Amino acid sequence: MTHLECSRTGAQYDADVLQNLSEVGAPLLARYDLDRAGQTLTRAALSTRPPTMWRYREVMPIRTPEEIVSLGEGFTPLLHPERLGCWAGFSQLYIKDESPNPTGSFKARGLSAAVTCARARGAKKLAIPTAGNAGGAMAAYAAACGLPAIVFMPRDTPQAFVAECRSCGAEVELVDGLISDCGRIVGERKEAEGWFEVSTLKEPYRIEGKKTLGYELAEQMDWSLPDVVIYPTGGGTGLIGMWKAFAELEQLGWIGQHRPRMISVQAEGCAPIVRAFARGDESAQAWEDAHTVASGLRVPSAVGDFLMLQVLRESGGTAIAVSDEELLAHSHSMAAHAGIFPAPEGGATLAALIKLKEQGLVAPDERVVLFNTGSGYKYLEALSEGLVS
Repeated sequence: MTHLECSRTGAQYDADVLQNLSEVGAPLLARYDLDRAGQTLTRAALSTRPPTMWRYREVMPIRTPEEIVSLGEGFTPLLHPERLGCWAGFSQLYIKDESPNPTGSFKARGLSAAVTCARARGAKKLAIPTAGNAGGAMAAYAAACGLPAIVFMPRDTPQAFVAECRSCGAEVELVDGLISDCGRIVGERKEAEGWFEVSTLKEPYRIEGKKTLGYELAEQMDWSLPDVVIYPTGGGTGLIGMWKAFAELEQLGWIGQHRPRMISVQAEGCAPIVRAFARGDESAQAWEDAHTVASGLRVPSAVGDFLMLQVLRESGGTAIAVSDEELLAHSHSMAAHAGIFPAPEGGATLAALIKLKEQGLVAPDERVVLFNTGSGYKYLEALSEGLVS
């Protein structure tokens, strides 16, 4: 890693001190000397490394391996569920299943990187606003390295997430409102309280953990990329991170110029990116009265909105909304035909695929990757509805 770069202006920042947003309020992105990284990060070297996201350490934001705070996150299965593909009408359907991660979701990637970097740069206490999984992941990684942590959650967050955070030793404050209200509280109090904020894209390193999704896709597909990636989108760190990873992989000489069409899936009750994409806007207005049972999708305003919209347009992709009824029904379809018990956000990707097929936007013979971002076990209240006993 050489420096941090403002995603709007290109201004450079010191990568070795604690940083949140740039001076213009935009996310900071980590940059690397990829020629130097490629001297030791080779395909041959990967075959000897442990199956975690830190196998790509030369393009991760650390100075020494001893800094790493890890619970074994990453290198999750890329499955080819033939029964589900046959049911959905796709011959090359894949699921990147993030539920085996520590704390049961893809948030483990981002928070492993964020906690690692915050501790190495002198953070004394961590704070996060969360809809659930990110809070649990931060609490776990903070516990692993002994950092105090405070988590702000909407009061209606599923109890599994609240219990997880408290069990890991984090202080939990329940807020009457949405994740945006939790974020406002963190922003107002962090300076006086001495907290370092690890909100989505408000520090530079969660995206570095999430970008390893892109590295893994390429490695697991024998250094090629799929035609279509369907990704459930709240804050959008993984969407932006994968696009960053693909650019780095090309610079390393490991892939060519082909890119998948990136497709953002949101819930009809909270779809700011879908609306902004349809309008041709460069940023997304905050969504009023946000509501959905898929708590990870209930993000009415995202600091990385302009980056997400750039990715969708550069890739030739799109954004699509599905109803709660559709995403819950297709969560059960994924479980019944693939044996994966997905988070509702994972079910949303299958619901989106069926809609995209009906609209002629994804062909039956294309290589399609759905992202199941977490385990259904944390959403038992929502997923139990409508099931016959």
